[in-house]
Formats: sequence, structure tokens, C-alpha cells
Amino acid sequence: MSFNTFGHLFRVTTWGESHGPALGATVDGCPPGVAVDEAMIQHWLDKRKPGQNKYTTQRREPDAVRILSGVFEGRTTGTTIQLMIENTDQRSKDYGDIAEKFRPGHADITYWQKYGIRDYRGGGRSSARETAARVAASGIARAALDHLVPGIEIKGYMTRMGAHEIDRDQFDWEQIDQNPFWVPDAQAAGTWADYLDGLRKSGSSVGAVIEVVARGVPAGLGAPIYAKLDTDLAAAMMSINAVKGVEIGEGMSAAMLTGELNADEIFMGNDGTPSFSSNHAGGILGGISTGQDVVVRFAVKPTSSILQTRQTITKSGKPAEIITKGRHDPCVGIRAVPVGEAMMACVILDHLLLDRAQTGGQRGPIG
Repeated sequence: MSFNTFGHLFRVTTWGESHGPALGATVDGCPPGVAVDEAMIQHWLDKRKPGQNKYTTQRREPDAVRILSGVFEGRTTGTTIQLMIENTDQRSKDYGDIAEKFRPGHADITYWQKYGIRDYRGGGRSSARETAARVAASGIARAALDHLVPGIEIKGYMTRMGAHEIDRDQFDWEQIDQNPFWVPDAQAAGTWADYLDGLRKSGSSVGAVIEVVARGVPAGLGAPIYAKLDTDLAAAMMSINAVKGVEIGEGMSAAMLTGELNADEIFMGNDGTPSFSSNHAGGILGGISTGQDVVVRFAVKPTSSILQTRQTITKSGKPAEIITKGRHDPCVGIRAVPVGEAMMACVILDHLLLDRAQTGGQRGPIG
């Protein structure tokens, strides 16, 4: 299977399956001399790992990362970094009933149609478990960003769960880490808890919208046409399991605005740098960062593995009924938050390195 790698200069290749012995990431292009250790990477993996509360899958994986190469005496050497996470709580027997059936909403049927073989134990490479490797790689990316451009901050949060949306007037950054949904609205967190608990007990699931913001991104990252920063961000977010839509800034809502409302007016700030009246563009114009917050939003579909009978077919084409057993997230959007953050970190670092290679950080003077 090809296309397991993303990035231009900072390149990440993920490997492994949901129910194999291990999974991980091979990271190329990280600058040398960046302070990195397993504990730093583990911090981000712990945000994503399963079984932390009743609102996520009850699969118990410690997701303990090991650095196998590319780091010496606590610093990157500039060579390939190999990261490995062992799988310790597989229950492949949960998937015995679907060996001959295709689960509706899953990649089972398309993998079979394309390759003529599929790993039915949790979906193999199509499983959201693959994203643990991305989060591990992002630990390297975050460390490199902090080394090269201190002050960049990347934060993700949920803005919608099913029909329930946050109140933007109640937005509170401090609330994000205070509830199991990474939601910046304390009242919404309480409402969502009751709502999801009911769905979980009924054996159903629901979709979500996640927003990821990168603060402190310097102006000038990205390139016109085929290497736009927003192009790569959209591709990165779209590559996350279950994602069905991506927006930058206003996204689809920009179609409802007039030109004078949508355009972010430009002024000279008191510090001698440009400032903007608003950020409808999501921090990117012409594929190049403006220096404002970079804002990306993506929608994930409801978890397809639910404890309700659905119609399907077998590999031989016969009609069948199926109930997907096992341990699954009633709202995969919860654990998609740290994955979205991970992809943002990897893409921003990649474009920072591309810009340094092409321009050396040179900028057109203003003022």
C-alpha cells in the first residue's frame, strides 16, 4: 500500500495496524539540535489515548512511545527519527463476525474492492488507531517549532456535537482542558455530557466539528498556487479518519458575506507591523500566512461502528445483517481534537522549513 507519507521537508511516514503488534512513525527532515525526549512526546499522546473516560472507546492502551533512532543525549541528530507505540489491548475476537461482511460506513468494502485483501481486525490501516502515530510525530514537530520560532501555540477544541453548538459569546480558552470534550464553553460541556451519555447507552453515535487555531505563526509561510499553506492544511485535516469536510477561516460561510464584510481591512499597528480589522481569511491570503491566527475547522462523521442492526452484504454478495461489536467512540470527534492539533503542527513546521530554504526568512519591508 503506497501513500503512507505526508510533508515536503518535514516528512512523516506512519506504519502499523490497529491490531498488529505495534504502530509508529518515521520522521525525516527534523533539524538537528532540537531538545526531545519520550516524556515530551508522551504528553501529547496522553491527550489522544483511548479509555480515559466513558465518552471514548474503552480499549485500554497506554500508548507509550519509544524513540528508536535519531535522538542522542536528548537532542535530535538530523537523521531519521523512528517512533514506536506497542499495541497491548487488542481484542481481535470482537471482529470475527465481520470477517466475511462489510461494515456500512467503513472502508471495508473499498479496501476489498481495491486490494482484494483487508485486515478485518479493527480495520487495519483504516482504523483511527493509526492517528496515534501522527500525534507522536507531532511531538517532534512541536519541539522543533518551539526551537525555531518560540511562541507558536496550537490549540484545538470542539465547536459542535451533532445538533449542539457552542455559544461563541461564552468562549473561554481556559475551559478547553477542563472537560472531556475539549469545549471552550462550560455550559455546553454539561449539555453535551447528558446528550452523549444517552447516545452511548443506546448504542448509537454522533458527528462533530473541531476547530484548530495556530497563534504566533509568522507571516510569509506558504507559496502561491500548488504549495499554499491552506492547501496543505486542508489535505492534512482531510486525511484524518472520518473527516468529511474542511474549512479555512470563514470557510463555507464566506459565501454568505458581501465583499466589504469579508475583506479584512489592513492598518499599521502601534508596533510598526500590519494589523487587521478581522480574520475572515483564517490567517492565510493567497496561500501565504498573514501573521494572524491560522484557523482551520473540520467535520467528522458519526462513528460507523454502532450496536444497532444494519443491512449489508458479504464478500460473496449475499445480503446480511450486521451489528458491530467491540469498543468504539460514541463521538470520534473528541479524540480527533489532538489529532487535528498534530496535523497543524506538522504542516506549520513543514512550511516554516520550506520558507527558510527558499527565502532564508527574508521579508518585504513595510513602513
